[in-house]
Amino acid sequence: MQFVVDTLGRSGLLKKDLDLHVVRASMVIMFFFFGYQKWFEYEAQILIPFISNGPLISWMYPVFGIRGASWFLGVAEWTFGALIFLGFWHRRLGILGALGSVVTFVMTVTIIPFMPGGWAESAGGFPAMVGNVPFLMKDVVLLAASIYLLKQDVKHAVSLRAA
Repeated sequence: MQFVVDTLGRSGLLKKDLDLHVVRASMVIMFFFFGYQKWFEYEAQILIPFISNGPLISWMYPVFGIRGASWFLGVAEWTFGALIFLGFWHRRLGILGALGSVVTFVMTVTIIPFMPGGWAESAGGFPAMVGNVPFLMKDVVLLAASIYLLKQDVKHAVSLRAA
């Protein structure tokens, strides 16, 4: 085991900010692809059960309609992704992107308890996920990644201010 630890220690895995850069890049990629989907009718239709049952996002349909809500989300996701990307060079812009990302995933995680048929009754209900709930569970990890980005960017901005 020590050989594995020593090898990983020399591999660059411990390079300063490697974890931050990997998380930042993965969030940019995720926001790009998920934001891209929002421009198409098929995605607008797929989102109906999510938005309709989201206690923090159900307001979008009365305000924007089905396609407009999808477009709104696409613009928001591309905006947050772009700000997170710019955080590679400007941490204050990264803070804005990470804040938007945190809000995004708080909104989607809160859908989980309200998703009809999300827990398999045949398996005793919670925690046996079915339907749309397993798809939403990834957002718990994305929320954690967003909080991590926010923390790192704020920490950097505070250290610059103190210097």
